[in-house]
Amino acid sequence: MTAFEWQVTGTAPEHVRTVLMAHGVTRTYLKQVKFHGGVVTLDGQPVRVIAMARPGQTVGLQLPPEQPNAHVAVSFGPLDILYEDAHFLVVNKPAKMASVPSHLYPDDTLANRVKGHLIQIGAPSTVTHIVTRLDRETSGAVLFAKHHFAHSILDKQLKLGQLDKRYVAVAQGRVRPTHQLVELPIGRAADSFIKRCVRPDGRAAQTELWVRRQSATASLLAVKLHTGRTHQIRVHCQAIGHPLLGDWLYGRQSNPWIHRQALHCARLRFYQPFLERWITCYAPLPADMARVIAHEHLN
Repeated sequence: MTAFEWQVTGTAPEHVRTVLMAHGVTRTYLKQVKFHGGVVTLDGQPVRVIAMARPGQTVGLQLPPEQPNAHVAVSFGPLDILYEDAHFLVVNKPAKMASVPSHLYPDDTLANRVKGHLIQIGAPSTVTHIVTRLDRETSGAVLFAKHHFAHSILDKQLKLGQLDKRYVAVAQGRVRPTHQLVELPIGRAADSFIKRCVRPDGRAAQTELWVRRQSATASLLAVKLHTGRTHQIRVHCQAIGHPLLGDWLYGRQSNPWIHRQALHCARLRFYQPFLERWITCYAPLPADMARVIAHEHLN
């Protein structure tokens, strides 16, 4: 089982619960620990979270066991690993691969391959905690947590806007202005289960765009997500009149240089609290993105 220990600092006693929460343990996760086989300790002895801990004592947390998900099949297909430690895994997802299983793609998604990898390395848990997802035809960096506690920490970073994802995109036409924050609410399109659209009753969404290069027919964009709505970049680019090249759902599918939306998650940055440092991962530009950039004269 995975376990952690933290020494109590400060000058006055405090509740064990306070110490745990200062290290990222949420109230919700404390319930998981209490009811699903986890253990909280003080100087090695099991205690309740309302126990008082004095400066210099050690608070421990033994994570509850995680039951394998039988509905996620195992795949031992290749993984392009960008970063890995005992708690987190970042992989470079190829285009045309789904992030998680569905009835259309049940057996060989990124999550299936991550499960196979966790089995191969003998990880304490084989549950695939996906933190960031990409559309099937979008390539780039995807973040997984290796246990529920790590996942809850990253969920909090997502909510606080600390987890930073940057994209490279190619849009139709000459985007103006060259730096803009698109703030348009996004909801489900009335005539489609898959498609999203800008609508006044949608969820708030913010996409920041920078134009890096332009030609007569296209713009190379750097994109930062401030929220994480489904199809957000694709919907916002369409809404400002510049759908992504190759985007069959929000623009035109036909493009001689790329046969999917020209969108790639190129950089992912998050805080690793167990190592007390920021982790930045870069996903190399895939060949089809490089090809469309070259042929649209955006180098």
